[in-house]
Amino acid sequence: MEHDYDLLVIGSGPGGQKAAIAAAKLGKRVAVVDRRDMIGGVCINTGTIPSKTLREAVVYLTGLNMRDLYGQNYRLKEDITVQDLLARTQHVIGREVEVIGSQLARNRVTMIPGSARFSDPHTVIVRAVDGDEGRKISAEKIVIAVGTRPARPDQVAFDGRRVLDSDSLLNLEEIPRTMIVVGAGVIGIEYASMFAALGTRVTVVETRQRFLEFCDAEVVEALKFYLRDLGVTFRLGETVSRVDVSPTGTITTLQSGKRIPAETVLYSAGRQGSTDGLDLDAAGLTADKRGRIAVDEFLRTSVEHIYAVGDVIGFPALASTSMEQGRLASYHAFGEPVHSLLALQPIGIYTIPEISYCGQTEDDLTNASIPYEVGISKYRELARGQIAGDSHGLLKLLVSTETRHVLGVHIFGAQATELIHVGQAVMTCGGTVDHLVDTVFNYPTLSEAYKVAALDFVNKMRAVSLFPV
Repeated sequence: MEHDYDLLVIGSGPGGQKAAIAAAKLGKRVAVVDRRDMIGGVCINTGTIPSKTLREAVVYLTGLNMRDLYGQNYRLKEDITVQDLLARTQHVIGREVEVIGSQLARNRVTMIPGSARFSDPHTVIVRAVDGDEGRKISAEKIVIAVGTRPARPDQVAFDGRRVLDSDSLLNLEEIPRTMIVVGAGVIGIEYASMFAALGTRVTVVETRQRFLEFCDAEVVEALKFYLRDLGVTFRLGETVSRVDVSPTGTITTLQSGKRIPAETVLYSAGRQGSTDGLDLDAAGLTADKRGRIAVDEFLRTSVEHIYAVGDVIGFPALASTSMEQGRLASYHAFGEPVHSLLALQPIGIYTIPEISYCGQTEDDLTNASIPYEVGISKYRELARGQIAGDSHGLLKLLVSTETRHVLGVHIFGAQATELIHVGQAVMTCGGTVDHLVDTVFNYPTLSEAYKVAALDFVNKMRAVSLFPV
């Protein structure tokens, strides 16, 4: 045969896995290249799975969710150690690596250990270890799914002990009493909330005046209020000029002249595509300054038979969307008809408490001059919210006042990333707010918030109808 494989996938993260399995289900000869210590990609080893497992351990051991019921001093374990947190994390990582290996093997996907670089548009050289000459592997189609790594500004001296990125954070030896988080993106604000829950005094420094700008403004304000209550200090509109390190701690100097001492600095300045070792030029490809590869609506790069999926192509850079991109890329590559609802993807942010949304925001609708009304339900008004001890959560429905279609759902609180799928299902099916009004939900549940919010919308519209134009 002309090529060794029909499809070669570079990277075994969520996008790479699904691309490989989708092609294998079509009867194609498929191989995946990745390092032995990175099976499952960044998602399993240093990103999504470790951080979310760490979050669950924090919430459980601190008893944070139960403090409304048992008092603000309630704590399941008084002296929480890093070992307490990482024991659960390492267990989950190990099990997930086994699951991924089993899935690929069951689908007869060949796993090739090593690092790949292009030698021509159809061929890569795989080196198992540094210094190895490598072996050449060719494929008719190629999917690049190499993911990203933490961006490390040159002016910051990362030492893995006092000044950390989101990867080295997982190697902390003890929980710091004070921490500065530079960058209030998704990763930064997730870790800020976790360490604040552990009792660390956290200061968040962000150059923008508002963080998580793609989220609903009211939801972000609710999160900010909650984190301030946990002792988090926000320095918005501030830029770090330098970080000085000593054996006992750090001093972070801002351009405004403020000097902030802390035991540890977490630098969360975005992500960099892991493309610098691929020799993209040999394949006729280029990456932008953040190492990202441009693709079209079919996930194709500028070279027709080469696709790219996942974090390496940029926003939204979520494991969930990466999986769907992998499936779509493989199906398109081999001419398989496919339909996707990727346009209505849910966004999940695993802060404490969680944030999740699907559809449009109030800013989106206002800027597009689309008339809408808001229906709100607050967890503290739900029986399940009282039982669960969540008095902060809320659910917002954005509904067209002309068609009554649900245009957006925004949730802040416990189980937000689970609850969002109810709203997503209604929107993808073209449902109206009346569908939620008429639906019977289990009681007591947090899902009941959808009905309460829908009725809130209906009552507001009824009030407006009393004043005809």
